[in-house]
Order: sequence, then structure tokens, then C-alpha cells
Amino acid sequence: MGVILGIDPGTNVMGYGIIDSVKNKMSCLAVGVLELSKVGDPYLKLKMIFDRVSSLISGYNPQALAIEAQFYSKNAQSMLKLGRAQGVAIAAAVSKGLSVTEYEPRKIKMSVTGYGNATKEQVAAMLARMLNLTELPDKLDATDALAAAVCHHYQLQLPMGIAAEAKSWKAFINQHPDRVK
Repeated sequence: MGVILGIDPGTNVMGYGIIDSVKNKMSCLAVGVLELSKVGDPYLKLKMIFDRVSSLISGYNPQALAIEAQFYSKNAQSMLKLGRAQGVAIAAAVSKGLSVTEYEPRKIKMSVTGYGNATKEQVAAMLARMLNLTELPDKLDATDALAAAVCHHYQLQLPMGIAAEAKSWKAFINQHPDRVK
């Protein structure tokens, strides 16, 4: 598998988590946040996100970026800002040759805790157990990013093609009727 960079995008706080994934074992290489709340210029924030993601890629040499997808919000301005943050993080990864996969927040929570409506605190606690973390970051954006990387690790463990081919059990059964008895 290799090294996976997870990102929880944001224009005030961007979380990042990096794991090394070898066969069925994972270890945490780095976890933290880029604090942007005191930066007034929104375009400078985007540059700082791009630079930090590029720096993490140069420093840890991941093969893949797992990034949390946007979720629906009634506030269009918030969605726009989040989309920009996500876009520059993806652009930094693509410019360095990484594969990029987006995951819905529920899928990330489900893969880490087994429950798609888990709280951020539950996700953080489970990650601490899974990765033998003795100390958790102050900001849960960091553990959310780490969870995205762990989610990607688990998706890579699926038998070849299942994750890409079928988006639901119904689709899988339709594509593989010979496997149903």
C-alpha cells in the first residue's frame, strides 16, 4: 500500500493525517492542523493550504490522498469556501502525481467506528486505539483527516474491483449474479 495522506479541508482549520499502510498494519506518521483562522486574506489562505499540502507530500512521499468530501450545507458561502479549500488541496496532490479519492463523512466514520453517525470524539477515540496513539491532537479536524487516510487503507483492502465496480449491494448482485445463491 504505502503512505496515505488524509485531509479534512477547511479555510479556518485544515486537518491532516498521514499513515503508513503495510499489508494489514497501519502506523501513524503525522497528524496535525494548519491553523488559518487569523489569516484575513481568503486567497492567502488558499495559497497556504496548497503550500502545506505540497510540503507534507514532499516530506512524507505519500502515494495517495484521501480527502473528506463536502457535505450539504444551507450556507452557500460556507460551501464555496470549503470547496475552494478542497480544490487547492487536490490540486497540490495531483501536481505531485498522487492518486486522489474523496470519501463522504459517513463512509469515513463507518470505516473507522462501524457507525456512520459516530461523533468526532468517538472517531478520535477509535483511532487512538487502532493506531496506538498515546496523545490525541487538540483539534478534531486532525483526527478527521487521519480517519480519511484509515478509510482509504480499508478501501484498498477490499477484493480487487469490488469498491470501484459496485456502489451498492444491489449493483454488486446485478454485476455478479453467479456469486449469489
